Amino acid sequence: MTARVMPLFCALLLVAAVAAAQDARPSTQRAVNINTATAEQLQLLPGVGPALAARIIEFREANGPFEKVDELAAVRGIGDKSLEKLRPYVVTSGATSLTEKVRLPRPKPAAAEE
Repeated sequence: MTARVMPLFCALLLVAAVAAAQDARPSTQRAVNINTATAEQLQLLPGVGPALAARIIEFREANGPFEKVDELAAVRGIGDKSLEKLRPYVVTSGATSLTEKVRLPRPKPAAAEE
């Protein structure tokens, strides 16, 4: 009996691990197309408020569509850290499908040294 149950248990464990890994990473199902998104859609991105959304749109209108996500770094207010937070949620083609504000966990403050 155990010889039959063990392979089945391992297969179920593998399926659960794959499903959990897919849930843990953002997918293109939750993405904002930075070339077509409205200000409201851009504000769904982590760290993007009305002012930064307006700057992204202004940059896009002045310079044409973004060819790569990395080009967001040229927008005033988006540095390397901000770009890394945005990268999983932005695309340069396809439809915008993000419907809720992305809330990233805040880093815990370092323990004070005594």
